[in-house]
Amino acid sequence: MGVNLRRVTDPFNEKIRARIFATSMASYISSSGSEHDAEADVVSPSSTSSSSSSSSSLCLSHLVQNFLEHDSATDDSTAAREFDSDSDDVVRYDLTPLNVAVINPVVRNNADSFRNELLAQVTRAVEMFSVFRKNKSIFNRNLMSYLREIGYNAGVCKTRWESSGRLTAGNYEFIDVLRPDSSGPVRYVIDTDFAGQFEIARETEGYSMLRSSLPRVFVGKPDDLKRMVRPMCDEAKRSMKINGLTLPPWRKNRYMQAKWLGPYRRTTSYSPATVISSPAVSNFSVKCRYVGFDSAGDGGRLFAPPAAKMR
Repeated sequence: MGVNLRRVTDPFNEKIRARIFATSMASYISSSGSEHDAEADVVSPSSTSSSSSSSSSLCLSHLVQNFLEHDSATDDSTAAREFDSDSDDVVRYDLTPLNVAVINPVVRNNADSFRNELLAQVTRAVEMFSVFRKNKSIFNRNLMSYLREIGYNAGVCKTRWESSGRLTAGNYEFIDVLRPDSSGPVRYVIDTDFAGQFEIARETEGYSMLRSSLPRVFVGKPDDLKRMVRPMCDEAKRSMKINGLTLPPWRKNRYMQAKWLGPYRRTTSYSPATVISSPAVSNFSVKCRYVGFDSAGDGGRLFAPPAAKMR
């Protein structure tokens, strides 16, 4: 049932070294990928809940449950209005304790062994490919190829949406992994700068506390994202209102949900790479030897963008 994962402590072979590559942003955007709908592609696991043994937590548990049920029961038109989180109630009432009660169980849930192992591998790869951090497309391609090499069905996903009402047009790129299941593939979203997506100006203490609880590297199911994004956007709106600011369109709930949960194109292809052979790259190969790179085996070559400056 699980994925047969290979050991990653051994030196990378020629196949994976040849996949540590990078292409320009333009070549990625034009790359092929299949169209997907975030809701229709995967099987949503049945949600489970457990009652608290402490009577003092019943009221809060009831509020959280009502919050989640109300969110999932709204029709399209109502959901569109709620996505914007424009209600004055968001500012009038301090919902920070409720939002914490919604978000923390998602962040701290370690019951999914597949997700836990995937997170460990992603965390390892993020450190390995940190030199590519400044170019997100290159970074994601290398992370995807690493995950595929050790047995995961990983792909680079790109969402893109047009302006509609109060929703501003935009696009976003992240990685996903599909876990095989008898009922259909189960999708896991991977974002290596998740907490950073919620940064706003002049954060209140409550919002700063809530945002600090978010993981920098997120690995989880779409339902986990839904439970976290809305309360974060509500709290962001409240934080900015308190400081006399207006929530920018790229931090509103509809926009943030569209990033990870909108229709997307998915690709697993490896674009042609430009091979660089230079002293700078040779130095990088030596530095990476501790994570399995064999600098002698490839003559110090590394696939990287032509303009990359490595030390």
